[in-house]
Amino acid sequence: MRRTARPLTATALAVASAALAAVPAHGAPAGDLRVSPAAVEPGAHVTVRTSACGQDGTAAGDASAVGAGAFTLAPGRYETAASGRFRVPPSAQPGTYEITAACAGSGRRVTGDLVVTLTAGHEQVHPRGSVKTGVGGALGPDPVQTAAGVAALAVAAAGGTWLLHRRARGDGI
Repeated sequence: MRRTARPLTATALAVASAALAAVPAHGAPAGDLRVSPAAVEPGAHVTVRTSACGQDGTAAGDASAVGAGAFTLAPGRYETAASGRFRVPPSAQPGTYEITAACAGSGRRVTGDLVVTLTAGHEQVHPRGSVKTGVGGALGPDPVQTAAGVAALAVAAAGGTWLLHRRARGDGI
Protein backbone atom coordinates (compact mmCIF):
# COMPACT_ATOMS: atom_id res chain seq x y z
CA MET A 1 0.00 0.00 0.00
CA ARG A 2 2.84 2.39 0.83
CA ARG A 3 4.61 1.66 -2.43
CA THR A 4 1.61 2.88 -4.50
CA ALA A 5 0.85 5.88 -2.29
CA ARG A 6 4.15 7.65 -2.97
CA PRO A 7 3.97 7.47 -6.80
CA LEU A 8 0.32 8.58 -6.71
CA THR A 9 1.19 11.53 -4.48
CA ALA A 10 4.08 12.50 -6.73
CA THR A 11 1.82 12.27 -9.80
CA ALA A 12 -0.87 14.37 -8.14
CA LEU A 13 1.67 17.04 -7.18
CA ALA A 14 3.06 17.13 -10.72
CA VAL A 15 -0.43 17.55 -12.23
CA ALA A 16 -1.32 20.30 -9.73
CA SER A 17 1.89 22.25 -10.40
CA ALA A 18 1.39 21.97 -14.17
CA ALA A 19 -2.16 23.27 -13.81
CA LEU A 20 -1.00 26.21 -11.70
CA ALA A 21 1.71 27.07 -14.22
CA ALA A 22 -0.89 27.23 -17.01
CA VAL A 23 -2.98 29.90 -15.24
CA PRO A 24 -1.80 33.49 -15.81
CA ALA A 25 -0.67 35.56 -12.82
CA HIS A 26 -3.58 38.03 -13.03
CA GLY A 27 -6.19 35.28 -12.51
CA ALA A 28 -8.02 35.51 -15.86
CA PRO A 29 -7.76 32.56 -18.23
CA ALA A 30 -5.34 33.12 -21.11
CA GLY A 31 -7.00 34.19 -24.34
CA ASP A 32 -10.23 35.51 -22.87
CA LEU A 33 -11.68 38.91 -23.68
CA ARG A 34 -11.40 41.22 -20.67
CA VAL A 35 -14.06 43.95 -20.51
CA SER A 36 -13.27 46.96 -18.31
CA PRO A 37 -15.28 48.16 -16.52
CA ALA A 38 -17.42 45.04 -16.40
CA ALA A 39 -20.55 46.96 -15.33
CA VAL A 40 -21.43 50.31 -16.92
CA GLU A 41 -24.29 52.72 -17.39
CA PRO A 42 -25.65 53.56 -20.85
CA GLY A 43 -23.43 56.16 -22.56
CA ALA A 44 -20.18 54.98 -20.88
CA HIS A 45 -16.93 54.07 -22.64
CA VAL A 46 -15.65 50.48 -22.37
CA THR A 47 -12.11 49.14 -22.91
CA VAL A 48 -11.65 45.58 -24.20
CA ARG A 49 -8.34 43.63 -24.05
CA THR A 50 -7.18 40.20 -25.17
CA SER A 51 -3.87 38.37 -25.44
CA ALA A 52 -5.37 35.62 -27.62
CA CYS A 53 -4.13 37.16 -30.89
CA GLY A 54 -0.42 37.06 -30.04
CA GLN A 55 2.03 39.81 -29.25
CA ASP A 56 1.52 41.91 -32.39
CA GLY A 57 -1.94 40.64 -33.32
CA THR A 58 -4.99 42.71 -34.06
CA ALA A 59 -8.65 41.76 -33.81
CA ALA A 60 -12.04 42.86 -35.05
CA GLY A 61 -14.34 43.48 -32.11
CA ASP A 62 -18.12 43.24 -32.19
CA ALA A 63 -20.33 44.98 -29.63
CA SER A 64 -23.50 44.90 -31.72
CA ALA A 65 -25.26 42.88 -29.01
CA VAL A 66 -25.37 46.05 -26.90
CA GLY A 67 -25.88 48.26 -29.97
CA ALA A 68 -22.35 49.68 -30.23
CA GLY A 69 -21.34 47.93 -33.49
CA ALA A 70 -17.81 47.03 -34.64
CA PHE A 71 -14.51 48.28 -33.19
CA THR A 72 -10.82 47.44 -33.67
CA LEU A 73 -8.40 45.92 -31.16
CA ALA A 74 -4.68 46.59 -31.67
CA PRO A 75 -1.61 46.23 -29.44
CA GLY A 76 -0.65 49.41 -27.62
CA ARG A 77 2.77 50.96 -27.44
CA TYR A 78 3.60 49.43 -24.03
CA GLU A 79 1.22 46.48 -24.06
CA THR A 80 1.45 42.97 -25.46
CA ALA A 81 -2.33 42.50 -25.44
CA ALA A 82 -4.57 43.95 -28.13
CA SER A 83 -7.02 46.53 -26.85
CA GLY A 84 -9.86 48.63 -28.19
CA ARG A 85 -12.65 50.92 -27.02
CA PHE A 86 -16.29 51.47 -27.77
CA ARG A 87 -19.13 53.52 -26.34
CA VAL A 88 -22.30 51.93 -24.97
CA PRO A 89 -25.25 53.70 -26.62
CA PRO A 90 -27.40 55.86 -24.30
CA SER A 91 -30.42 53.83 -25.43
CA ALA A 92 -28.93 50.51 -24.17
CA GLN A 93 -31.25 48.53 -21.92
CA PRO A 94 -30.05 46.96 -18.63
CA GLY A 95 -28.79 43.39 -19.01
CA THR A 96 -25.76 41.21 -19.75
CA TYR A 97 -24.33 41.38 -23.27
CA GLU A 98 -21.72 39.20 -25.01
CA ILE A 99 -18.83 41.14 -26.58
CA THR A 100 -16.77 39.20 -29.13
CA ALA A 101 -13.46 39.63 -30.96
CA ALA A 102 -11.97 37.67 -33.88
CA CYS A 103 -8.18 37.63 -34.28
CA ALA A 104 -7.05 38.91 -37.68
CA GLY A 105 -4.37 36.26 -38.34
CA SER A 106 -5.84 33.10 -36.89
CA GLY A 107 -9.56 33.88 -36.88
CA ARG A 108 -9.72 32.75 -33.27
CA ARG A 109 -12.88 34.03 -31.55
CA VAL A 110 -12.89 35.16 -27.90
CA THR A 111 -15.79 36.47 -25.85
CA GLY A 112 -16.43 38.49 -22.71
CA ASP A 113 -19.48 39.78 -20.85
CA LEU A 114 -20.58 43.37 -20.36
CA VAL A 115 -23.26 44.23 -17.78
CA VAL A 116 -25.32 47.35 -18.45
CA THR A 117 -27.04 48.74 -15.35
CA LEU A 118 -28.88 51.90 -14.47
CA THR A 119 -26.79 52.45 -11.33
CA ALA A 120 -23.22 51.28 -12.03
CA GLY A 121 -21.07 52.51 -9.18
CA HIS A 122 -23.56 55.12 -7.96
CA GLU A 123 -26.04 54.95 -5.15
CA GLN A 124 -29.56 54.08 -6.13
CA VAL A 125 -31.83 56.94 -7.17
CA HIS A 126 -35.06 57.19 -5.18
CA PRO A 127 -38.13 58.98 -6.52
CA ARG A 128 -39.22 62.25 -4.91
CA GLY A 129 -42.57 63.97 -4.63
CA SER A 130 -46.11 62.75 -4.35
CA VAL A 131 -48.20 60.55 -6.57
CA LYS A 132 -51.57 61.86 -7.82
CA THR A 133 -53.83 58.83 -7.36
CA GLY A 134 -57.18 60.54 -6.83
CA VAL A 135 -57.45 59.06 -3.35
CA GLY A 136 -56.76 61.39 -0.47
CA GLY A 137 -57.79 62.50 2.97
CA ALA A 138 -61.29 63.93 3.32
CA LEU A 139 -60.27 66.66 5.74
CA GLY A 140 -56.88 67.72 4.44
CA PRO A 141 -53.96 69.09 6.45
CA ASP A 142 -55.89 72.01 8.05
CA PRO A 143 -55.77 71.61 11.89
CA VAL A 144 -59.20 73.21 12.42
CA GLN A 145 -60.83 70.75 10.02
CA THR A 146 -58.96 67.85 11.60
CA ALA A 147 -60.19 68.87 15.09
CA ALA A 148 -63.77 69.17 13.81
CA GLY A 149 -63.56 65.68 12.30
CA VAL A 150 -62.22 64.19 15.52
CA ALA A 151 -65.01 65.91 17.51
CA ALA A 152 -67.67 64.55 15.14
CA LEU A 153 -66.28 61.03 15.54
CA ALA A 154 -66.25 61.40 19.34
CA VAL A 155 -69.90 62.54 19.38
CA ALA A 156 -70.91 59.64 17.15
CA ALA A 157 -69.08 57.14 19.37
CA ALA A 158 -70.67 58.56 22.54
CA GLY A 159 -74.14 58.52 20.97
CA GLY A 160 -73.72 54.94 19.79
CA THR A 161 -72.55 53.84 23.22
CA TRP A 162 -75.52 55.58 24.88
CA LEU A 163 -78.01 53.89 22.48
CA LEU A 164 -76.48 50.45 23.08
CA HIS A 165 -76.64 51.00 26.84
CA ARG A 166 -80.36 51.97 26.72
CA ARG A 167 -81.14 48.97 24.55
CA ALA A 168 -79.34 46.62 26.97
CA ARG A 169 -81.37 48.00 29.91
CA GLY A 170 -84.62 47.50 28.01
CA ASP A 171 -85.63 51.15 27.85
CA GLY A 172 -86.02 50.98 24.09
CA ILE A 173 -85.18 53.67 21.67
